[in-house]
Amino acid sequence: MAVINRIAGFAEEMTAWRRHLHERPELGFDCHETARFVVARLREFGVSEIEEGVATSGVVAVIEGRGPGPTIGLRADMDALPIQEATGVPHASQVPGRMHACGHDGHTTMLLGAARYLAETRNFAGRVALIFQPAEEGPGGGQVMVADGVLDRYDIGQVYALHTAPGVPEGRFYTTAGPMLAAVDTFHIDVTGQGGHGAMPHETRDPVVAALGIGQAIQTIVARNAGASDELVVSLTQIHTGSAENIVPDRAYMNGTVRTFDEGVRAMVRTRLEEIVAGQAAAYGVSAALEYEVGYPAMVNAAEAADFAAEVAREVAGADNVETDGVRQMGAEDFAYMLQARPGAFLFMGQGEAAGLHHPAFDFNDAVAPVGASFFARLVERAQPVT
Repeated sequence: MAVINRIAGFAEEMTAWRRHLHERPELGFDCHETARFVVARLREFGVSEIEEGVATSGVVAVIEGRGPGPTIGLRADMDALPIQEATGVPHASQVPGRMHACGHDGHTTMLLGAARYLAETRNFAGRVALIFQPAEEGPGGGQVMVADGVLDRYDIGQVYALHTAPGVPEGRFYTTAGPMLAAVDTFHIDVTGQGGHGAMPHETRDPVVAALGIGQAIQTIVARNAGASDELVVSLTQIHTGSAENIVPDRAYMNGTVRTFDEGVRAMVRTRLEEIVAGQAAAYGVSAALEYEVGYPAMVNAAEAADFAAEVAREVAGADNVETDGVRQMGAEDFAYMLQARPGAFLFMGQGEAAGLHHPAFDFNDAVAPVGASFFARLVERAQPVT
């Protein structure tokens, strides 16, 4: 594995950075302490052009290369998750109910490692913009950064990102041209009936039975409304109602997620949910309100950028450790907004056997951080060579 020697030389420092961040997880847009740590390291590396407070707590830093040229963007996310950690490691979260369960501490560390090397060598033309983004886990910090004009303000021509992948061999990369991660929407359904005594259900308009009917009917969207080749997930994940075994409640609440790649399929699901909720409510004599939240779009890699990134990954990890026909996944990523605005690519990088993402026992594998940092650094040098 062709990790850059200089980056391998400060691998222990990268581990210390990552574990410091792991102990101090922050949520959503409130990544101020993380951002201060990032800025302090960047200044130590000799990076002077730094913008703070982007999308509340994001950071954008620019490293000038040797001579004129375009600007390439590299992005890492910084936020954690509202999960109680169960790793038992010495560097476990010091904040109850929060942990880095998706590897964003590792993503930030890998970009910092690349930044240190690139600031020392500057063996590239043009500029590299380092984008440290808050609020990937739900609020959509990527969308806010794009709307704030980051890509335009720094004249970023293309943009790339890495994500750790537990269960994939250490240092193995995979990506794919075109759609890679799904669009994600959320639905909320409030069912209102008339409660009463459980012994006299005929005197009630039961929202529980109506909610069960709605839930069963929702399952037919994938089975009967989508084509056999459509990639679609509709999952009902919450039903909350009732307080005792002998009381018919007044209300029931339902919630779930929709994952799609095709905008036509996405629109069909929303229409069918509206029809099902209205129809089932009428059938059961209750009222029901649907709230449909349109979330992240599908994440689509530009074909040329994905091919180029895979080529660079082969230089770092070896040809046998790069897969370019990665299966589409129904997970979602707000890096999609950046890829809507600029060509670029998103890659997964294996971290070996580990608990899955968003699991309380997950911990980033520090051994692969130099691999990711080397990938980022080589990507810049190959994309913008000094002539």
